[in-house]
Amino acid sequence: MTSLSPHSALSRIRIGSAPDSWGVWFPDDPAQVPWRRFLDEVADAGYEWIELGPYGYLPADPAVLAEETARRGLKVSAGTVFTGLHHGPDVWEKTWAHVADNAALAQAMGARHLVVIPSFWRDDKTGRVLEPDTLTPQQWHSLTSLTERLGREVRERYGLTIVVHPHADTHIDTEENVERFLDGTDSDLVSLCLDTGHYAYCGGDSVKLIETYGERIGYLHLKQVDPAVLADVREKGTPFGPAVAQGVMCEPPAGVPELGPVLSAAQGLGRELFAIVEQDMYPCDPDAPLPIARRTRAFLRSCGA
Repeated sequence: MTSLSPHSALSRIRIGSAPDSWGVWFPDDPAQVPWRRFLDEVADAGYEWIELGPYGYLPADPAVLAEETARRGLKVSAGTVFTGLHHGPDVWEKTWAHVADNAALAQAMGARHLVVIPSFWRDDKTGRVLEPDTLTPQQWHSLTSLTERLGREVRERYGLTIVVHPHADTHIDTEENVERFLDGTDSDLVSLCLDTGHYAYCGGDSVKLIETYGERIGYLHLKQVDPAVLADVREKGTPFGPAVAQGVMCEPPAGVPELGPVLSAAQGLGRELFAIVEQDMYPCDPDAPLPIARRTRAFLRSCGA
């Protein structure tokens, strides 16, 4: 475990958590904790900032959600959307309808970011292969150009910055694909949500990415992978959903990457960044998340955050 000395406290890093850390992946699922319990427990664990999670899990009425968060001392950092923009202009209208609902709620809650997750090439729950795991040159062009359009329109209509989230079992995953995506998009329109766990899952080095593409890092998700479980997942080609159920994403500081150096590198960028804890846990025992969240918050404090 790497800790930072008191004088190097991470003053520019805003720590938060998300429904994901309570095993929430879907708007409505009997395996998930009720939304009021999530709000109660995330506040109890010591977090001030939260994400909205899958649209429809938390109340979509801004007045209701504002009251529920305010009385628990919580604020919203971002909403989350799922997109398949590599499919080209034909999916734009459907994509925008999904984005607009999320962006409107995020804006109403005072958030400044919208996390954009590319669509999965295999189903994250069943593991069924949905499409090839590599993109054609035309699909890459559609992905980059339409993501730029998304960034422009979300900013103009809702005042939010999009942060694209590299994710396992999507087409923006490995170091090679992340760099290709960044090199192919306008830095004024498209920033990155660096998820330390997903990037490690796909073989990437988060500190190296921050040092190399620092101006593109707009947001962080803090997560670790269990190296032993990951080795088994890679050997067997296990899809992401079953890998999570196997415990591939683990409680810090037991896994990789070390979060102290990641946070220190992010602090070195010289601007404020959200760092939202996201320990994928779907499905999980409803009593499991709160103790983990408390311990994780204490660990991050020991790192200076």
